[in-house]
Amino acid sequence: MSKSIRYNIALPIIIVILIIQLALGGFYAYYFNKVIYETIRDDLLTTARFIALSLSEDNLQSEDGLNHKISQWATLFSVRITVINDQGSIIGDSGSRPQYDETYLELPEVIKAKTQEYGIDQRRSNETRIDTLYIALPIKNGNQTERIVRVAVPLTKFHTEQTQLFMTLGGVILLSTILITVLIINVSQLATRPIEKLTKSISKLSQQGFSSDWKPDVADLERNDEVGRLTFAFNYLTEQLQNQIEALEYERNKISAVLQEMTDGVLIIDKEGTIQLINPAVKKMLNLDGVNLIGKSIMQALDYPHFIELWQRVCNSKETQSALIEIQPKKLYIQCSAVPLEQVSEGSVLMILQNLTRQRYLETVRRDFISNISHELRTPLASLKALTETLQEGALEDPPAARKFLLQIEVEVDSLSHMVSELLELSRIESGQVPLRLRPASPVEILEKVVERLGLQAERAGVEVISNFSPLTPNVLADPQRLEEVLGNLFHNAIKFTPRGGKITLSVRPEGDQVLFSVEDTGVGIPAEDLPRIFERFYKADRARASGGTGLGLAIAKHVVEAHGGIIWAESIEKKGSTFYFLIPKG
Repeated sequence: MSKSIRYNIALPIIIVILIIQLALGGFYAYYFNKVIYETIRDDLLTTARFIALSLSEDNLQSEDGLNHKISQWATLFSVRITVINDQGSIIGDSGSRPQYDETYLELPEVIKAKTQEYGIDQRRSNETRIDTLYIALPIKNGNQTERIVRVAVPLTKFHTEQTQLFMTLGGVILLSTILITVLIINVSQLATRPIEKLTKSISKLSQQGFSSDWKPDVADLERNDEVGRLTFAFNYLTEQLQNQIEALEYERNKISAVLQEMTDGVLIIDKEGTIQLINPAVKKMLNLDGVNLIGKSIMQALDYPHFIELWQRVCNSKETQSALIEIQPKKLYIQCSAVPLEQVSEGSVLMILQNLTRQRYLETVRRDFISNISHELRTPLASLKALTETLQEGALEDPPAARKFLLQIEVEVDSLSHMVSELLELSRIESGQVPLRLRPASPVEILEKVVERLGLQAERAGVEVISNFSPLTPNVLADPQRLEEVLGNLFHNAIKFTPRGGKITLSVRPEGDQVLFSVEDTGVGIPAEDLPRIFERFYKADRARASGGTGLGLAIAKHVVEAHGGIIWAESIEKKGSTFYFLIPKG
């Protein structure tokens, strides 16, 4: 109600009138209170002067005569009379004489009476506990004060009249305030009723969200005064706003959809460095999901100095800047372009982030693949060429030598055939052209078959083989032949890279809803920088590629395990050994 224009008009007027009435009431209360008090004081002073004059003329000597006289005056004037000698002792009192520890000469009104024409004081009486007015006058003999007459009157009647005065003034103020308030509210209601009708129409409009079916009050449109013109203007403005809002909403939805689905990150930063817009791609790219970055400083949100430096360069130069940013240790490569938005908002900067990590990784893999396969093919091809040239130069004429060279050519051709076969196998597995014959299979049987097949090779290599499993290990849903190939490949690698006297442990154990296979060796280990890439085609941790093999076994193992719905990984410490793990779902 206090926000209504009616009350915004009426309330200040009522407050001003109330303040004026309170001020007048306070003035009248003060004035009449002062008049009543001064009347009581003047009457008491006149009484005190009469008594002092009478006592100075009668010069009563006996205490009984004095008490009798002042008692008559006290009854006549309805006051209390006390006569004090120059020592401060009471020599006459119309009431009971109080016992004071101090002399009466120390009372305020007595002290004033000794130096002035009279003394006056107002305080609460120690005997009656009533607010009392005291007036003291000196009775002199020449210039010497012989006695002091003190006259006292309780202010009970004064306070009663004071209370009645306040109640009367308060009632008048309250009644007049109520009447004036009612009158002002009615007048303001009549004046603001058309505006309230227009306000209701505007509220209805806001609730309907500028819908096309909103219409203003026809009666207000037909008015010729300011309200009618205001309603007409508002109706026209509403139609224009509705059209513009619909157009802006359409454009906003298009832009929002584009930003939401973009794989590139988009940031808009104002001149203060506060993020005004950010799309989900930025959060995903920089692993900031679940964090609200709108309204935060770029220094807080993007804790990477390269982004901040790029933003500062654009702010200083007002020109487009770009940079390839590498984020360690995540090994992210972000192509960031920053564009000034001076025409849109002064000092604002648009930053576009492109994640090139995958492209850089693929470039590295492609480069290494070409290098590795070239290296793998170079050796057998060079050997074939040398053998062929030797045969052409006359070795064919020497049957024993020719037979030896042909056998060597057969070995190299078999090596090339094996490499091509593995490449075709890997390609078929990746494309899903090799169907898996899934059935419940015993992990223990798979492990035992692999140990039986390669155990003799491990024995010749002087490596101890340990099988660690429980006969109660549950079955897995798998193609047993494919899993034997995976486990055999890992076992074969462990034998190849474990020196004589080392140890290889093959384990199988349940792991939640899956079964964990592991092959642990005490061999040469794998460098930490090579560990993430050992499952790539032709990738070898042995840079000299002198360890033999094609470098395709682990890549095939990875795809077979993943085709079973499992995962494979490796842990290794260089010169201390490696452990390969893979998980297969239970059958």
